[in-house]
Amino acid sequence: MNGILALWKPAGITSHDCVYKLRKILGTKKVGHTGTLDPAVTGVLPIMIGKATKLSEYMTATGKMYEATICLGSTTTTEDATGEVVETKALTTDISPDAVQAALNALTGEITQIPPMFSAVKVNGRKLYEYARLGIEVERPERQVTIHALERLDSGVVNAENPSFKIRIDCSKGTYVRTLVVMLGELLGYPAHMEDLVRTMSGTFTREDCITLEELNEWKATDTPADFLYDMMLAVQNLTKINLSDAAHSTVKHGGSLTEEEVQVKPGDTVELRALLYNDVLVAVYKPHPRKEGMWKPEKMILKTNGSN
Repeated sequence: MNGILALWKPAGITSHDCVYKLRKILGTKKVGHTGTLDPAVTGVLPIMIGKATKLSEYMTATGKMYEATICLGSTTTTEDATGEVVETKALTTDISPDAVQAALNALTGEITQIPPMFSAVKVNGRKLYEYARLGIEVERPERQVTIHALERLDSGVVNAENPSFKIRIDCSKGTYVRTLVVMLGELLGYPAHMEDLVRTMSGTFTREDCITLEELNEWKATDTPADFLYDMMLAVQNLTKINLSDAAHSTVKHGGSLTEEEVQVKPGDTVELRALLYNDVLVAVYKPHPRKEGMWKPEKMILKTNGSN
C-alpha cells in the first residue's frame, strides 16, 4: 500500500493521533503526516503511506489555505481559544470594513513571524510548548513566510457587539495562522486571538478530495481495494521529472551518481532537484553533488536496489 491519503482531520485529536489510528486501520507502520495541525483545528491533512513516506518533505513544502475566525478584544497564552486570557481591551468604537481591509493588505506578501511559545518549533533540541508548560520563556527564532492572499469572508463593522470576523488565508508553508491573527489585531489596535480554524487546502488537496476516519473504518470492514489513495507522484509534482535510460536506471538502482546530461540539465537551469522515473515509475530524487562538479547524487531513493519497497 503506497500513496497519499487526503484525510479530513477532526477536532479534538493531534496529527500524531491520526497517524496512530491510520496505522491500525490500514495495517501498516509506514504512515506519516505532512505538517502538524493543532488538536482544535479541522481540515485537510495529507498522509503519506508506504514508500510515499520518503516524500513527506516535498508534500510539506506545498502551500496551504485556511479559513480563520478572528476575535478582537482579548489574547491568550496559546493565541487561540484554548489558552488562558492574558490581555483584554474593550472595543469602544466601530472598526470599519475599510480598516479591516487595510490591515489585511498590510500583511499580504512576505512577512516576518515569531512562532508562538505553544508550538512545535524546536529551540536547543526542545519543543517550544515544552518550555511553555514549564513556564520558561526562551528566545524564539524569526521566520520569513509568504502570505499570498488575505480575503475577508464576511462584512460589516467590527465592534463590542460583533467582535469577530472571518478571513481566508492563502499562505506558504511554515505560516503560523494564530500569530497572523495576533498581528492583525495589533494593526487594528486590539489584542486578538484565533477563535476557529479550518485548513481548506493543502497542496492540491481540498475538502472534496478527503476521506474521514469514520469512512476508513467502514472501508476496513469491507473487502474492497484502497481506491482512496492518491498517486505519490503528486508529492513531486513541482519537481522536474526525468525518464531514465536503461543505463542511467542501472546506475540509479545502485545509488550511483549521474551526469548533468543524464538528468537533462540545460544552460542557465537553476532547478535544484530532479524526480527520476523509469517506465513512468518514480525511483529516486536527485540533487547536485556537493563535491563533484557536473554530477548529481541521490537525495531520496524510493526503490531499493532490487526494485522492491
